[in-house]
Amino acid sequence: MGSNNTRLSPRQKMINLMYIVLTAMLALNVSSDVLDGFTQVESGLTRSNENVEQRNAALLNALRSFNETNPDKGQAWLDKAVEVREATDYLYQLVDSFKHEIVVNADGADGDVDNIRSRDDLEAAAVVMLSPSKRNGEKLRKAVDNYRNLMMSMIPDSIRRNNIDQVLSTDEVEQKGLIGGRTWEESRFDNQPVVAAITLLTKLQNDIRYTEGEVLTSLLENVDAGDVRVNKLNAFVIPQSRIVMRGGKYSANIVLAAVDTTQRPVININGSQLGNDMGLYEVMAGKTGTFDYSGYLEVPRGDGTMMRHDFKSSYTVIEPSATVSATMMNVLYAGIYNPVSISVPGVPTNSVSAVMTNGTLTRNGDQWVARPAKVGEEAVISVVADFDGRKQEVSTTKFRVRKLPDPTPYVNFTDLKGNTDRYKGGRPFAKTLLTTSPGIGAAIDDDLLNINFKVLSFETVFFDSMGNAIPEVSDGANFSQRQKDQFRRLSRGKRFYISRVKAIGPDGITRDLSPLEVIVN
Repeated sequence: MGSNNTRLSPRQKMINLMYIVLTAMLALNVSSDVLDGFTQVESGLTRSNENVEQRNAALLNALRSFNETNPDKGQAWLDKAVEVREATDYLYQLVDSFKHEIVVNADGADGDVDNIRSRDDLEAAAVVMLSPSKRNGEKLRKAVDNYRNLMMSMIPDSIRRNNIDQVLSTDEVEQKGLIGGRTWEESRFDNQPVVAAITLLTKLQNDIRYTEGEVLTSLLENVDAGDVRVNKLNAFVIPQSRIVMRGGKYSANIVLAAVDTTQRPVININGSQLGNDMGLYEVMAGKTGTFDYSGYLEVPRGDGTMMRHDFKSSYTVIEPSATVSATMMNVLYAGIYNPVSISVPGVPTNSVSAVMTNGTLTRNGDQWVARPAKVGEEAVISVVADFDGRKQEVSTTKFRVRKLPDPTPYVNFTDLKGNTDRYKGGRPFAKTLLTTSPGIGAAIDDDLLNINFKVLSFETVFFDSMGNAIPEVSDGANFSQRQKDQFRRLSRGKRFYISRVKAIGPDGITRDLSPLEVIVN
C-alpha cells in the first residue's frame, strides 16, 4: 500500500474533530417543530379516542336495549359484547399506565401526560419499556396479541378479521442495515423522544377502540342473522313415518316455515288445540287402516291480528311384520352354522332381537347365525322389536331341520397354469395331472351349500388284463405309494375306481360316499 505524504497541521486536525462532534450533536437534536407536530397529533388522537368510545358505548347500549325486549335472542350477543368491552378497557388502561410511567421517568414524580416538559428525552421510553428487568414492552406486545386473537374470534366476516389483524399487528419490523429485523417494541420505544413514544401509545389506544367498534358492530348485525325473511308462509306436517304398526305410535311435527322460535303458533287439530308448544302431534295407533286429520295454525301479525294457515295430512297403520329368510335355501341344516337375515321394516337393527327353539341363534354384526340341534324337529325363530322403549313380538317363523347331504368326492390337482382344481369323474383325466395329485377331498359345492368335509380313508380299485380287481388302500386322504405306482402303469383309455370313501363333516357325522370313476387320458 502506498503511503500518504500529505500531513495535516494541528489546527486543521482540530477543525475536523469539531466538525465531527457538531454533526453528531445535530443528529441527536430533535427540532422543536417536529416535537410540536407530535404534540398536535397526540391531541388529535386523544379527541378521536373520545369520539370512538362514545360510538362504541352507543353500540353496547343498543345491544342492551335489544336484550331487554327479546332476551332469548339478545342475551348471548350481549354477553359477548360485555366480554369485548372488559377486554378493551383492560388493555386501554394498561397502555395508559405505561404512558404515565414514561412521562414520570422523564419529568419526575409530578409528570403530566397532557403537559410533557422533557418532550425530547430519548431515554425515558426505552428505560420504561425495554428494560430487561421490567420487560414492559414484551408484556404489552403479548397483551395486544391476546386481545387481537380474542377480537378476531368474535367476527365471522373475513374482511373485518383481516383489518383487525393488520391494525393490531405485532410482527417484527424490517430495517435497513439490520439482519432479522427489530421486535415490535424496539421499533416503537428504542431511541424515541418521549412525545413520540406517547403519541405511538395513543395511536395504539385508537386502534384498540377501532377494533372494539368493529366487533360490537358485527355482534349487533348478527343478532338477526339467523332470521329468515320470506314473502310466503306455508304450514307443513312432518311425520316421522306415514306407516305405523298396530301398537306403535304415530308422531308428526306441524310447523310454520321460517317462523321465529320465540313466537310459537297456536295449533288446532280436528277441532282441539294441540297440547304442547313444540308442534308435536302424537296419537296411539289402535287399529289398522288409513287415517286423515286436518287443522290450522295461527300466528300473530305485527298489528296484533292473527294469521291463519290450514293443513291436512294422513297416516297408515299396518299389522306388525318381520322378514326372516335363510340365506342357504329355505331349510336349516343341523350341526352347522346357517346364516340368517332378520329385519323389521322401520326399526333399526340394534332394536331387533330374536330367539330360536331346537338350537342356538346368535347375532354376528347385522346378520344372525342359526345352529339347529336335532334333525326332523322344527326350529322356530321368534322376532321381537323395540318400539320407543316398548318391546313387541312381531313375527314367528318355522324352519325344517335337515341333515347335511352327502358330499361329492374329487381328486385334487393343479393344472398347467398353476391353478388348483377338482376332478369329479365323467371325463378323461390327464395321467400327468393324476400322478402329481396328492390325494382326494370331498365337499358340497353346488353354489347353494359350500361346505368342505374331511376325508378319512378310501380305496382304489384297478383291473388287470384278466379282469381281476386289484384294491389298494390310501394313506388317509392322500394317495399311498402303491396307488401311485399303479397310476404309472396305466395306459391311455384305462380306468379305475375310487371307492369306500369315508369322510366326516362339520356336523360330526362320518359318511360313506359314492365311488368315483377315473378315466385316464
